[in-house]
Amino acid sequence: MKSTFSIVSEDSPGVLMRIASLIYRRGYNIESLSVGRTDVPGLSRFTIIIEGEEGVYDQIRKQLMKLIEVIEVQNLTKEGPFVERWLSLVKVMAPVERRPHILQTAEIFRCRVVDLGSDAITLEVTGDRGKVEACMAALKPYGILETAGSGQVALARTGFEN
Repeated sequence: MKSTFSIVSEDSPGVLMRIASLIYRRGYNIESLSVGRTDVPGLSRFTIIIEGEEGVYDQIRKQLMKLIEVIEVQNLTKEGPFVERWLSLVKVMAPVERRPHILQTAEIFRCRVVDLGSDAITLEVTGDRGKVEACMAALKPYGILETAGSGQVALARTGFEN
């Protein structure tokens, strides 16, 4: 089973390595890891998807809270509804004669064109994981040249009872 954690920590050298090592040492795989600054100077938010057994997540949460720099740990999967977004850049082969079809497909998924070359288009797709995967599958027949993805970012929803 997969679980999404949101971790708020101080910005300090090595904190990413300490968090990742703690999870790795317990034999669990990090499927996705995104980190960025928060609205509070000096703090960062990590969004981590871990694949493991249900009973282990509480133990991981407790161990993470023992790290000096860690301020808050939420298991979003367990604690209630949350919103998530993935971002991917996709470079697609786009000879002039096929561009209208590619752009029409991109429009269906509300992609943004971020670069246009003589023989390729780079698109930005954002949404939940299912939308991003469906978009990739729809673009695959045109010839995907390259992709890059951010991984999941997530926040707990507010105003809803658990």
